[in-house]
Amino acid sequence: MGNHGSNLDDILAEDMHHWYNKFMKESPSGLITLFELKAILGLKGMTENANSYVDQVFFTFDMDGDGYIDFVEYIAAVSLMLKGEINQKLKWYFKLFDQDGNGKIDKDELETIFTAIQDITRNRETSPEDIVSIIFQRIDINREGELTLEEFIEGAKDHEDIMDILRELMDLTPVLLIIVEGREG
Repeated sequence: MGNHGSNLDDILAEDMHHWYNKFMKESPSGLITLFELKAILGLKGMTENANSYVDQVFFTFDMDGDGYIDFVEYIAAVSLMLKGEINQKLKWYFKLFDQDGNGKIDKDELETIFTAIQDITRNRETSPEDIVSIIFQRIDINREGELTLEEFIEGAKDHEDIMDILRELMDLTPVLLIIVEGREG
């Protein structure tokens, strides 16, 4: 885990000019489409869940909804993931998890996202079902089977083990390192 810290420190030390050059090298038009993002990250042959997750990440970062990630959105996303306040990160996670956009996350939505993340990262130490079960046992105090933004943020912040699970699952360091260092070959 200490290794991640030094990589993040290196990424944070990059100046804006360097980030801009990296962005423009990957996308000379100044805009990244969903297809280009998948190509940059070398994501091919993904499961349907993993593909859906990458789509959801893209659309969450595409803040103006125009179908492209521009440099400002790119820097905002990188900055959020690396330096964002915990409330900002939890809001972003919630938006990502709320696949149907109804303002609540349910067990199926969480399980789908966590399965997709594991399909991409190949980290299967704990099953998505177990992760969802832990989160809902601790956070869903009303036992309604769904979480509002407020319940999710307050519940996650009140349970360090939930925060650890979310930090580990949502760690985008490998993705950022691919962008910063470039995909080999």
